[in-house]
Amino acid sequence: MDNLSTGGREAPQSWSTPLAAVAALAVGAAALAAAAVATTGDPAGRALIGLAALAALALAVLAAVQRPKLSVDGDVLRIRTLRGTRDYGRDDVLSLRLVPYPRLGRRVPMLEMDVTDGDDERLVIFGRWDLGADPRAVFDTLELHGWVDAGWSQRD
Repeated sequence: MDNLSTGGREAPQSWSTPLAAVAALAVGAAALAAAAVATTGDPAGRALIGLAALAALALAVLAAVQRPKLSVDGDVLRIRTLRGTRDYGRDDVLSLRLVPYPRLGRRVPMLEMDVTDGDDERLVIFGRWDLGADPRAVFDTLELHGWVDAGWSQRD
């Protein structure tokens, strides 16, 4: 492995919802809002379309605000939520594993982390939408950076 380009230090890695998906949500919200305004003679339909526009806009804003969702830089793992960014050291990560969840008739991998946050433990789950990449690839990258200890982490 050649670490000369980073000065002997691992390059930071980060994952988040793709910017194209965030933009598509925003465009969809604008189209739905225009459709709600253009709808006449059907107040219930107009309200439902307007509600869908607000939901799409809320999702776009949430995805944009929480970028990058997960990042790793050496011995610091950062998770960004609506409450802000939390930094976790290697001792704060209790477990890290891939778990297949049933979704729409098939099993999709999700990255699960148990972390200590002060005196509390938190379960953090990332899917493809959150990471903008396959959770298996993120798991492999975290394993490459030394975050996955074979004693407590597993790939299901």
